[in-house]
Amino acid sequence: MCRNFLSDPLPDGLLAELLDRARRSPSAGNTQAVEFCVVTEPDHYWRLTLAPERRAEFPWPGLLVAPVLVVVLTDPERYVQRYAEPDKSHTGLGEGTDAWPVPYWWVDAGMAVHSLLLGASAEGLGACFFGAFEHEAAVAEGLNIPEGRRIVGTVALGHPAADRPSSSASRPRRSLDEIIHYGSPP
Repeated sequence: MCRNFLSDPLPDGLLAELLDRARRSPSAGNTQAVEFCVVTEPDHYWRLTLAPERRAEFPWPGLLVAPVLVVVLTDPERYVQRYAEPDKSHTGLGEGTDAWPVPYWWVDAGMAVHSLLLGASAEGLGACFFGAFEHEAAVAEGLNIPEGRRIVGTVALGHPAADRPSSSASRPRRSLDEIIHYGSPP
């Protein structure tokens, strides 16, 4: 994750190409419920989420100059509608969002975010995903997000500047032995 950007704009057409790739990520039932709100005036986003008095103490000032912010959205109701269609109705998932033991709208959106991050990296760009947390309602209203959409998070995109890793980056990775489980009969 890059947290320090240059303010230089992205090359023409690159953002559309990255978003086109991200929209092709796996989607349960081919529901295609991931959407993107592109913010090319990042200061507008930051006015909604980071009060001016907090900006002076913000530990990642280079994040605030990323030239593009992509707010990743999902529409849970599209999953309900899709799974109410004849080829999926037998699952019972078309009854409502509560019928889903795993809310795949978050899973699919995570795959789209990952595709966007990998695509940016492949193009030599810096990228950083961060959550909206308590600012979801303010961001949705301030960016005129369509009703019913949920904000998964935001991806900052731009040309990377010299960066320093976050303190979380120093945490060691768990070993493969800790994370791989082999299924076997009881």
